[in-house]
Amino acid sequence: MDETTVLPQRIRLVLLSGVSGSGKSIALNALEDAGYYCVDNLPPQLVDQLLVVAAQAGHARVGIAMDVRSAEGLGQLPALTQRLRQRCDLHFIYLDCATDMLVQRFSETRRAHPLTARGLASTEPNQTLPFSAPALIEAIELERELLAPIARLGLHIDTSGLRPAQLRSWVRQAVGVGAAQLTLLFESFAFKRGVALDADFVFDVRMLPNPHYDPSLRGLTGRDAPVADYLRSQAAVMRMLEDITGFLRKWLPAMAEDQRSYVVVAVGCTGGQHRSVFLTEELGRRFAGACSVLVRHRELDASATIGAASRPHGGAT
Repeated sequence: MDETTVLPQRIRLVLLSGVSGSGKSIALNALEDAGYYCVDNLPPQLVDQLLVVAAQAGHARVGIAMDVRSAEGLGQLPALTQRLRQRCDLHFIYLDCATDMLVQRFSETRRAHPLTARGLASTEPNQTLPFSAPALIEAIELERELLAPIARLGLHIDTSGLRPAQLRSWVRQAVGVGAAQLTLLFESFAFKRGVALDADFVFDVRMLPNPHYDPSLRGLTGRDAPVADYLRSQAAVMRMLEDITGFLRKWLPAMAEDQRSYVVVAVGCTGGQHRSVFLTEELGRRFAGACSVLVRHRELDASATIGAASRPHGGAT
């Protein structure tokens, strides 16, 4: 398929990439469960041909995973995605993960990293990995370098602390929005569990009045009316909300002109339960009419996967 080829029907296409061990198989399975025709490890050179075949077979939704195993073709992805946007409803999702978590995952699954040569197992008696940890870390960092040119082509999701059910939910949310305009994603998080790696902008709100110290509010979240009413009554909280709103309204047009598909705005407090959740919800409401908006709460969503969406987190929030 070249630039003049017209597909039999307009396809909703999800291109999925990211570092090995970040959860691409989970994300691809989520797409397949949602009715997408999915292909794993497809070289970028074959995307055009696959779309023609899929469209002729009547598939209106296609999911394709590609990674460092097709490193020789990844350089084509920036130009390819730009061209595909003209004939497909395209979403590009890139999964990332902290190195220490990747080492843990490879240790648990005892699978080799695709850039780690076979036969590098340590002879040390207490070695728990099927290959040497230094070799694995070196492979992970090399992979990051190889994937760097495509890491910001679309939505960037940090899976470091995500449960599989949480990742599946976020992927379904991401592909559920329209692809024709900028999507603004607001995310709350807890600094005590690490800064969100997928954020374009990070706002630290730990200096604001904390509902955690009110016993009647401690077990609630920023989505609950008593907490929201308390925070709205605090002048510093409302000044912070206005400042973040003003900053984004000033710069969103420039980001849209730069052909950005997604902008991730992360708001963090100590425990990700009260202040950051309230501000994230408020920002989502304020920008809902200006562009496509997604709202997610890293810590609350993680709790919800085990049936405790509003339980208090340990420590001040």
